[in-house]
Amino acid sequence: MISAMHQFSSAQILASIPFLASMGFTPGPNNIMIASSGLNFGFRATVPHMLGIVLGFPVMLLTVGIGLGGVFVEFPALHAALKYLCIAYLLYLAWRIATASAPGEGQRAPKPLTFIQAAAFQWVNGKGWVIALSAVATYTVVDSTLPLQIGALSAIALLVSVGSVCCWTLFGALLRQYLHTQARRRMFNYTMAALLVASIVPVLFETA
Repeated sequence: MISAMHQFSSAQILASIPFLASMGFTPGPNNIMIASSGLNFGFRATVPHMLGIVLGFPVMLLTVGIGLGGVFVEFPALHAALKYLCIAYLLYLAWRIATASAPGEGQRAPKPLTFIQAAAFQWVNGKGWVIALSAVATYTVVDSTLPLQIGALSAIALLVSVGSVCCWTLFGALLRQYLHTQARRRMFNYTMAALLVASIVPVLFETA
């Protein structure tokens, strides 16, 4: 009986891979910002931002799995406060993207996010919360291996994050040679900022 339950939980974890991969590689706040950073600052300068996502999101997923999700069930006002903080911060980041310029194009050009900033952003990233809560609720079973299951989900999320941030940053960096004029770069930044603002819409309609 116990062996069968463990096999079931393992199957659940394996089933989470397509979910986490699809969520990790599709456009969202992290990927939009990382592509914009790759374009405006280059791959190397974006590495701290990339590492902040790669380590920050799995840590958040692990924390949610341990029990933070239950805190929101007990105190829904805390969840609502986090949602509005997320909206405000995303609007600020959209402004940063829209006003970004390449190195040398202005003495006060914005800088890419630091490791700490990118890791902290995961806690106000609406899409990240949806992914973490959905993964824990859907792809785990309550048995003696639950901590191991949550650890496995976090490890998968880390690997997916490595692949997604590398691809999106490289995508942005490769665009540098095509968007070499200030007007084209500005148009790209405006587009990415608009996409980031658009990603807020599901958060607005999310039920608390």
